[in-house]
Amino acid sequence: MTGKDDVTSVNTMSSEIRKYELKARAESQRETRDRIARAAAELHEEVGVARTTVAEIARRAGVTRLTVYNHFANLEALLPACTAHFQSRHPLPDLTEALALTDPAERITETLALLYSWYRETEPMWSKVLSDRTSVPELDAFLGNGIDRMQDELADGLAKSLGRGAGARGRRALLRLAVDFWTWQRLSREGLDDRAAGRLMAGGVL
Repeated sequence: MTGKDDVTSVNTMSSEIRKYELKARAESQRETRDRIARAAAELHEEVGVARTTVAEIARRAGVTRLTVYNHFANLEALLPACTAHFQSRHPLPDLTEALALTDPAERITETLALLYSWYRETEPMWSKVLSDRTSVPELDAFLGNGIDRMQDELADGLAKSLGRGAGARGRRALLRLAVDFWTWQRLSREGLDDRAAGRLMAGGVL
């Protein structure tokens, strides 16, 4: 006969096996999801969002198209995961110390120099993604809540640190222009390094 303790032991073992299987399955699902997000981010950087297909994402991730759709039903679901993967490799610069500088010219110059350095590091991605936004509505909406908002908040913060006297609206407009990726790219193509570009824009604002 099987004793009560034996039954309890079997049930406990079965429960532990089930927990292990569920944990292993969840880990496998996370790894697959990460591979898909990584593959999509790489393709967005190489060819842009508009030219990236689900078939190519699946091929690069080593999964089927159905698996891609099972994890990401549409582009709206995929973009946050791609961005999280990309920013884990290219985190936004910490602007805390630069924004705390007391001299206005130094504050703007240092803040922009750090931002411009990040733009330089991530130029292949941003040049394609920002160009694609006009033809991909989901991307445009995502960027509106992402990099657009970040740039607006940074420009607002810098503008407020300069006070609200005469010319405040013009300074805000110039700062919004200064933090834009395309502004940095234009200045870079004119041969300015990131600090020199930041200093030039600070001079225009002040």
